[in-house]
Amino acid sequence: MRASSAVRGLRVYIAGPYTAVLQAEVEKNVAAAIDAGIQLLKLGHVPFIPHLTHYVDARAREIGHEISWEEYIQWDIEWLKACDALLYLGSSKGADMELRAAVERGLRIFRSLDEISQVERATLAPVGKDRGKH
Repeated sequence: MRASSAVRGLRVYIAGPYTAVLQAEVEKNVAAAIDAGIQLLKLGHVPFIPHLTHYVDARAREIGHEISWEEYIQWDIEWLKACDALLYLGSSKGADMELRAAVERGLRIFRSLDEISQVERATLAPVGKDRGKH
C-alpha cells in the first residue's frame, strides 16, 4: 500500500500519429509512442499507449474480426477519461481528436517529454507478501 505522503505519477495518455501509407511508417509511429511510454515510466509516470492496439488489430484481422477506426477511437477516448494528462507527439486525425477531448476534460497537456517532471515512485510491497496477515 502506498504511504499517504507518497507522490503518485501521472497517468499519461500518449497521442500521436499511427496510420500511414507505408507499413514501415506505421511501425515507426508505434515505436515512437512506445519509446515515449518507456521514458514516462522512467520518469515515474504511468503511460497509456494506444498505439499498442496495433498488435490487437493484427490479431483481430487474423481471426476475422476487424475493428473499425471509429471503434478504436471510442476505445481510446474511454481510456483517455481515466488519465490525468496527455502527451501530444504530433498531428493526425485521431491524435487531434484525442487532444480536443483532453482539453475538453481539463487534462494537463504536454507537447514534449521535456515538459514532464520526474516523480519519486512509491515503493509497493511485493504481491502476496502480506497475504493472510490482516
